[in-house]
Amino acid sequence: MRVALFCHSLLSCWNHGNAHFLRGIVGELEARGHSVRAFEPRDGWSVRNLVEDCGERALDEARAALPGIDPIRYDLETLDVDEALDGCDVVLVHEWTDPSLVGAIGRWRAAGGRAVTLFHDTHHRAVTSPHQIDALALDAFDGVLAFGEAIRDVYQRRGWSRRVFTWHEAADVRRFMPLDAQSAERAGDVVWVGNWGDEERTRELAEYFLDPVETLGLRATAYGVRYPGEGRRALTLAGVAYGGFLPNWKVPAVYARYAFTVHVPRRPYVERLPGIPTIRPFEALACGIPLVSAPWQDTEGLFTAQRDYLVARDGAEMRGAMRALAADDALRRELAAHGRETILARHTCAHRVDELFSILGSLGVAVSGENTP
Repeated sequence: MRVALFCHSLLSCWNHGNAHFLRGIVGELEARGHSVRAFEPRDGWSVRNLVEDCGERALDEARAALPGIDPIRYDLETLDVDEALDGCDVVLVHEWTDPSLVGAIGRWRAAGGRAVTLFHDTHHRAVTSPHQIDALALDAFDGVLAFGEAIRDVYQRRGWSRRVFTWHEAADVRRFMPLDAQSAERAGDVVWVGNWGDEERTRELAEYFLDPVETLGLRATAYGVRYPGEGRRALTLAGVAYGGFLPNWKVPAVYARYAFTVHVPRRPYVERLPGIPTIRPFEALACGIPLVSAPWQDTEGLFTAQRDYLVARDGAEMRGAMRALAADDALRRELAAHGRETILARHTCAHRVDELFSILGSLGVAVSGENTP
């Protein structure tokens, strides 16, 4: 099977968490013998910021660290859509693709393009900025892949697509796995890997991360980008070290040097899109690091709360959970083992490719390819 993937970036994950899952899907498809041509804009926002932050060497490091991830970097003004899609069986268009290109691909399909064409939505814009989805020309697409039932329901309710399929993100377990922590000195008690969040979780970060760390006197580090001055000051006041940008492929090695991690979901997901945890919990559990999460509604039963990870309903419960995780080796081992088992049983990129093949089969595409988790 020949697949074309259009996305914002595979090379850069600078404030671009969607790259994590897409890299895993590309790798899984290719491991099963399918051909994937990935396309990303040459001067995309994430790449520009990565280079500005870390220099051109960051792109070379990404290519070296991610064998098989070699996207075609195009200029929007000169991209030949007919040539790019020639001979494809399936076209996947991620939702951060430029709207004009989304429209051009839709017109290609409407004009007789033979590939099954799917739009992939992994963001909260459907509820926070619906006019942006309204503006996309999705009528000619064969369907939408939505990363949660809540997003799927929005697409169906608003009539944006005739067929909408739930397709959650998952962990790329070829890269995300427990590493031997004995080879390195423990760096601290708790690590947070995530971006500041554009005011979408500022108060939540204070309640569920900064205040408990400060109160308990834990050794903590935060990694991520787009931390404003007030955010950096808040880290300092809480005694949290700031590690800056952390390429996603380095996350397993960082997790191996801390006792546990935390998940603080963005407010739009908690309040308006239940059932969508985003990518970080999948990856943390795959790495076998104990996790304690601020509250979110697991309406689709993806995990088993209090066995795969702990849930803290408020700051007081977070302090209690952090205190327990910092002190109790057995609790950490139990959570780590159960969480990783759940990922391996249900939430790997191999599982998602199986689901994609089932979706394609329902749309008339016969797909073969051994599952190689």
